[in-house]
Amino acid sequence: MLTVGLIGAGRIGRVHASTIVQDEGSQLVAVADSVDENAKNLAETYGVNPTSVDAIFEDNSIEAVLIASSTDTHSDFIEKASIAGKAILCEKPVDLSLARAKRCLENTKSNEHSIMMGFNRRFDPNFVALKNALDGGEIGTAELLSITSFDPAPPPIDYVKVSGGIFKDMMIHDFDMVNFLYGELPKSIFVSASAIIDKKIGAVGDYDTAVATLKYRDGRLAVIKNSRRATYGYDQRTEILGSKGLLQVQNMVENCMVKSTEMGVESSKPEYFFLERYKSAYQNEWAAFVTALKTKTPMPVSLSDGIAALAIAEAAAASAEKGSEVEIANFL
Repeated sequence: MLTVGLIGAGRIGRVHASTIVQDEGSQLVAVADSVDENAKNLAETYGVNPTSVDAIFEDNSIEAVLIASSTDTHSDFIEKASIAGKAILCEKPVDLSLARAKRCLENTKSNEHSIMMGFNRRFDPNFVALKNALDGGEIGTAELLSITSFDPAPPPIDYVKVSGGIFKDMMIHDFDMVNFLYGELPKSIFVSASAIIDKKIGAVGDYDTAVATLKYRDGRLAVIKNSRRATYGYDQRTEILGSKGLLQVQNMVENCMVKSTEMGVESSKPEYFFLERYKSAYQNEWAAFVTALKTKTPMPVSLSDGIAALAIAEAAAASAEKGSEVEIANFL
């Protein structure tokens, strides 16, 4: 059994705790959080010990850590866990600062093979099928990738203030998905963004609506659309147009019933949010992490992958501010 310490007992920490305890090859043995009450409550749920972050690093019986704490702690905790010789799965992004993330990579070179970044969408069965079909040549050569990612409602303004902004917090998932599907980094990016849903978001220097166009050296394009509000649910669609056809992943809906009458055709809404939509992706992500450790194979999402997505997010923010296209290479 892989013994695991969980750092972070908030919303995403609770998701990961459930995933760890459901995995037959893992055992959750400790939980820590900056808020003692959060750690205590989650630990009691699974019958484990609430403890401190430092105690997890110092406990030689803990083989792996899952870092689900606030983003500004990620690089520090990755480095401390690496020094302690532990395997690491860390939630995205690596850091709010690209420079700090790059230092983290440099400082963990000796343990890099045991560090995985938590871009869970790579492990969603639907996107895996899309990737396999694309790589299998089923639509010929890819030409245009389009990703729609709309949240059901904006997050609290207090969260927005510390999130790193829409590009590092939300669109970074889509940047990683583009990298995953296309298999290489884009040459440039142009972003149009605004705050039209909640003026408070604009007042703290962030956006709630954004469109990014990424260009590749061979002429391929990728378009990402993000919105913090879709009143009908969590809208997650992806399509790739190729020289011989089209691949699409549609929304997961609350149920598959479709009612057809003389009044029209009705179906259910998309599942409400990421906890419902990506439940299996989180489970598959953890399973992939455990498998990589047991088989001593490379992590499926490396720290370098996390830095690549963060670099594109930095470029996106610069493009939105300047109102012009920017070269990705300037941020790598």
